[in-house]
Amino acid sequence: MLIDVKSRIQDPEIKEMLSYSVFPDPDRMEQTIEQYESKSDMWLYGYESEGVMVGIIGFRINDAQEMTITHLAVEPESRGVGFGRGIILEIIEEMHPLRIEAETDEDTVQFYRNIGFVIRSLGEKYPGVERFQCTYDVDGDMDEE
Repeated sequence: MLIDVKSRIQDPEIKEMLSYSVFPDPDRMEQTIEQYESKSDMWLYGYESEGVMVGIIGFRINDAQEMTITHLAVEPESRGVGFGRGIILEIIEEMHPLRIEAETDEDTVQFYRNIGFVIRSLGEKYPGVERFQCTYDVDGDMDEE
């Protein structure tokens, strides 16, 4: 179940969950928290399973219903069992985006590919780090795969 956790971003549980999708640098983490606290167009939801927070998604959504995922993470012990896909499916149901975009690295690109996102390499945006643009046009097919 998705729950709005933006107002709880300073809670240790929320910070820890968000840290799984932020470059491991205290300054970067503080910048990320400050963005969520100060920008009304940024959303942050936690994903609970059996009363335990196992994932988080942060995003922006514009007037054209185009969603940009800024952060998506599942806590390490709960990865690989479908929580990430569940987060995406529930956020589609909750927010009704027409298109979803995310930028990711080589470690995570296969997750997006496996749930139907179209992948395009952005090349080496940072020295030695290839980045990927992942795009999904929402038409109701994801839950049928």
